[in-house]
Amino acid sequence: MPLSRQGDRLIWRRRTPAKDFAVWAGWLFGTALFVVSWQVIAEATIWFFVTDSPRVAADIASRMVPPDWASLPRLLRPLWDTINIATLGTLLAIVLAVPVAFLAARNTTPSALLLRPLALLIIVSSRSINSLIWALLLVAIAGPGVFAGIIAIALRSIGFIAKLLYEAIEEIEPTQVEAIRATGASEGQIITYAIVPQILPAFAGISVFRWDINIRESTVLGLVGAGGIGLELQAALNVLAWPRVTVILLLILATVLVSEWVSARIRHAII
Repeated sequence: MPLSRQGDRLIWRRRTPAKDFAVWAGWLFGTALFVVSWQVIAEATIWFFVTDSPRVAADIASRMVPPDWASLPRLLRPLWDTINIATLGTLLAIVLAVPVAFLAARNTTPSALLLRPLALLIIVSSRSINSLIWALLLVAIAGPGVFAGIIAIALRSIGFIAKLLYEAIEEIEPTQVEAIRATGASEGQIITYAIVPQILPAFAGISVFRWDINIRESTVLGLVGAGGIGLELQAALNVLAWPRVTVILLLILATVLVSEWVSARIRHAII
């Protein structure tokens, strides 16, 4: 804690003068940045639409009631497709992410100069691109449908699973690895009997958590043609079928709530 002398007394100060200046300079810079950003946004905003938005929102809300429950049976199949997209995409991501994680971890990678940077590049590339962007690219390559959605979810999930998993691998207790290695075990046996038992709870929790996230993300992939309930939502929005939009939104909400409950119970049972 900085102290300053004033006559014969020592006065406690929260910060040194240099730190006080740095804090005030930071606030000044942040305020100036906010003002400039606000001016840029204000110039590009059509304020008539902003001020008129409450009336439009109220009008749309009145059109969404009552829900079109008659359309519910035909929406169950797209909803099932959405769940399949999330589940199969997560499973594919797990299969691909596990070797990437072992290559990225410092204590398991065969080559810290070549393979580890390559694995880290895969992780960063996967996490940097949103699933909607992956879906747009895959719809253009493989055509619209569930297949593009599954691959998009998988490509997005590889980085998430591999990153958390390789961090768990690096945090294992090294004495267990040394004990297994002292018996003359091979590298495969070391991984099987010393590393896998330590990371198995974390691996299960990561996988379930990612599946829960993918349920949410897969509901909107249909907006770009990647199948699922989002495709029905886009179709309903295009024809202004607001009562059907209400049913779709309620289905999405119910699906997310159920997936959240399931994933929470599974993580609780595992951890």
